[in-house]
Amino acid sequence: MGVSSNESLANLLKEERRFAPPAELAAAANVTAEDYKKAAADRLEFWAAKARRLTWDIAPTETLDWSNPPFAKWFADGKLNVAYNCVDRHVEAGHGDRVALHFEGEPGDSRTVTYAELRDEVSRAANALTELGVKAGDRVAIYLPMIPEAVIAMLACARIGAPHSVVFGGFSADALATRIADADARVVITADGGYRRGKPSALKPAVDEALTRPGTEEVRSVLVVRRTGQETAWTEGRDVWWHDVVPRQSEQHTPQAFDAEHPLFILYTSGTTGKPKGILHTTGGYLTQASYTHHAVFDLKPETDVYWCTADIGWVTGHSYIVYGPLSNGATQVLYEGTPDTPHQGRWWEIIQKYRVSILYTAPTAIRTCMKWGEDVPAKFDLSSLRLLGSVGEPINPEAWIWYRKHIGADRTPIVDTWWQTETGAIMISPLPGVTTTKPGSAQNPLPGISATVIDDEGNEVPNGSGGYLVLTEPWPSMLRTIWGDDQRYLDTYWSRFENRYFAGDGAKKDDDGDIWLLGRVDDVMLVSGHNISTTEVESALVSHPKVAEAAVVGASDPTTGQAIAAFVILRGSATEEEGLAEELRAHVAKELGPIAKPKRILPVAELPKTRSGKIMRRLLRDVAENRQLGDVTTLTDSTVMELIQSKLPAAPSED
Repeated sequence: MGVSSNESLANLLKEERRFAPPAELAAAANVTAEDYKKAAADRLEFWAAKARRLTWDIAPTETLDWSNPPFAKWFADGKLNVAYNCVDRHVEAGHGDRVALHFEGEPGDSRTVTYAELRDEVSRAANALTELGVKAGDRVAIYLPMIPEAVIAMLACARIGAPHSVVFGGFSADALATRIADADARVVITADGGYRRGKPSALKPAVDEALTRPGTEEVRSVLVVRRTGQETAWTEGRDVWWHDVVPRQSEQHTPQAFDAEHPLFILYTSGTTGKPKGILHTTGGYLTQASYTHHAVFDLKPETDVYWCTADIGWVTGHSYIVYGPLSNGATQVLYEGTPDTPHQGRWWEIIQKYRVSILYTAPTAIRTCMKWGEDVPAKFDLSSLRLLGSVGEPINPEAWIWYRKHIGADRTPIVDTWWQTETGAIMISPLPGVTTTKPGSAQNPLPGISATVIDDEGNEVPNGSGGYLVLTEPWPSMLRTIWGDDQRYLDTYWSRFENRYFAGDGAKKDDDGDIWLLGRVDDVMLVSGHNISTTEVESALVSHPKVAEAAVVGASDPTTGQAIAAFVILRGSATEEEGLAEELRAHVAKELGPIAKPKRILPVAELPKTRSGKIMRRLLRDVAENRQLGDVTTLTDSTVMELIQSKLPAAPSED
């Protein structure tokens, strides 16, 4: 895999585009360069020490069992309870009055939940699940909006050893049914609905429909939270209201210790075959790494910080950096139900001002959306409480990184650009805010205890300044253990491409300093006339043009060049689709990246197809670019976006 733009990359690395850690933060940072030294000296002892940050009923004496690779066991002879580590131990330490959750509903309602209140609610919910017949090892499907009960339900499952399968509330009945059937779930926890874009959005009908599908017959109970008060269809004998069964339970519940390798959750992610992959995470290793990385990467000071991760509970970011990581560290955090532009485009900044949020963790696509709305929106709010910003979900283009730091972080906050996956369970590559001199757009270095590198097609490590495939070369505590019910698919998907190395599926390159720059999924690395060109690089080049607010790029099949670059762009507010715009943008990309990277087709659009978690659905754009029938659009925030894009397609693309 070649590097398509050494000159462009070099331009990003000018001295003035590097940012040293603020002296005050560095002086008091949770993690220093010493952690890198300790991990390099003895990686397994390093992780054993991090496991001791947790409370164990039986402390492990064994760190890693790698006798049957790639099936890892971490801390296998230890026993602990995840919910106890996330809730009870903080109350017992005298922090029961500390706020665990500041909940902000989209309509403007709010709730504050302390750690003592959270312990009581989780205990009641655990007793309720037990009353419904849930035992350790039974799977529970959770299909909820971003409300406190989502966190409570997950912790209640963990408390009784029932692996949960959280399904994103934007998924269709068919997608929900597939996940219920594959996990063989016995109970579903849902709500009548949630609020989205100013109105109630029903959830219960999708559950009712899903449970008519084959493979869901074993579901015996549906536990329903009343959130919106919508009229809700009811199946007697199966459906129960949360408010009828949970509040009447005792708040006394003794958490049971489980083996470190006891399954904690299954989380489904997309696969190349079309059948979702059930990623299995277990208990001790997962919590060790989620807890340590949250403490290290976000420099959390639980006594003073207010932390906010804007992800949805249905994605792994919500699992690791809303529920298990922050709560295991005793964090106070914000939980927001709705969208960033309801009822106005300053809603996020209003929430930061209200709760004095100090750490914000969000996605590049959200940042670029805010760029499109303009810097005058956040400028209306007091964001001075922010001291650290984070980025997650996809590579962040340097322009968005700089905007984020300047207009949200007042040009003083470090940015931690994190790389990890559903499969890795926790952050793997990221700057450390008190240690790393950051470069806009680079995730930079593997964290202490993590072994990652970039290799070529033959499996050889590439030199600095070259690109290839990102691989992990040593097992890590929060790694997936397998694909639920399909060990062979686990082997084939992650371990077959390069011997004895986990292939992440992402392209990456190392700059001249050896820092890592993510290039997106390998299928988002286009092969144009024998040259590998990253969609991320072309998107960054387009967004660096003053007329472009956001861009999505795909490679479309081309009989001459193999793939041709098709770009979909959202223009900034003052820009218009005048004649010659496409040529102007193509010339700009050619100047930034070279003529080989010029898009063959550029289409200005009003919106891009995005999931509710904010990810751009490039698969659908590729369908448009290749004039194919559209694939599944049920996960989009607004499926009509695709109709608008299709209606604008030009008769013939430019050929030069």
